[in-house]
Amino acid sequence: MTGSPVVLGIESSCDETGAGLVRDGVLLGQAVASSMDEHARFGGVVPEIAARAHVHAMAPVVGEALDRAGLTLADIGAVAVTAGPGLSGALQVGVAAAKSYAFSLGVPLYGVHHLAGHVAAATLDGGPLPDPCIVLIVSGGHTSLLLVRDLARDPIVHLGDTLDDAAGECFDKVARILGLPYPGGPSIDRIARDGDPTAVRLPRPLSGPNDPPYAFSFSGLKTAAARWVEAQRAVGAEPHVPDAAAALQEAIADTLTRKAVRACTDHGIDTLVVVGGVAANSRIRALTEERCAAAGITLRVPPLRLCTDNGAMIAAIGDLLVRSGAEPSPMNLSIDPSAPLEYAALNPLAVVRAA
Repeated sequence: MTGSPVVLGIESSCDETGAGLVRDGVLLGQAVASSMDEHARFGGVVPEIAARAHVHAMAPVVGEALDRAGLTLADIGAVAVTAGPGLSGALQVGVAAAKSYAFSLGVPLYGVHHLAGHVAAATLDGGPLPDPCIVLIVSGGHTSLLLVRDLARDPIVHLGDTLDDAAGECFDKVARILGLPYPGGPSIDRIARDGDPTAVRLPRPLSGPNDPPYAFSFSGLKTAAARWVEAQRAVGAEPHVPDAAAALQEAIADTLTRKAVRACTDHGIDTLVVVGGVAANSRIRALTEERCAAAGITLRVPPLRLCTDNGAMIAAIGDLLVRSGAEPSPMNLSIDPSAPLEYAALNPLAVVRAA
């Protein structure tokens, strides 16, 4: 095949086994297998179950992605894999598979940061991201506001991060309090459609004039929701779950969108990119669109199928690294379950800049 190589992306950081194929910024095919149903009865992801599910799903998922793209293993020119952050056992399965594919095919291997993959997902629907842009990452374990320039080459600047619970954690924990099934985010999104977001007063964390403008904190919001439920039951009333869900969703959406739009206006940047699994939430998407339109900010959000963990986003960041001239990772690439988001690649100093 001519042109840039086809990049196989492998994602296994949590409970989704994903494979995607990207070349020159174009998604050729992808497949995802989830072990979510196996975890639901435990109310959260069980690391050992996730790792075993990845072992069983990896080869079939890669094969399905190749079939959908109309390609074979021989067409792959590079392999990218999530090397961190994530669950240790789950990451080990993905990295081991990626090494096997890269070694057997004689192609380069790229270890990448999971969250950079989420950012790269936005390039698969709309093309390259502007330099610079503001990125809001909202997922089960991460909530961050970032200043991003060249994603493949430049360091990623953190404007603010969550100080405790991420938005997705808040959804999950309050959903459990309300008796809703795991995962909490989709459950709350569904039931909130029948609720009144003004029926329950919940705080907007870190929204005061003296609070850090771009930092997040959702632990107190979770506690406020729990205290409301306790107060209802203390007087013999069963809490109205749709109202509580709608109020929680509104508080999270309001907090996220206000800080994200403020970051854009404060830095004179006219593009906001919202990524991560929680970016699939209908109220967050709607309120972000509304506030960006009012502020004259261009909004980029991946389609729903690319918001949750998937291999396409890892292939996308691998494709960017290949085209930027990044040096491949060594075959003894190690996982980093707690990898900080500093660069897209986990060997960032090997990026070769154009003269």
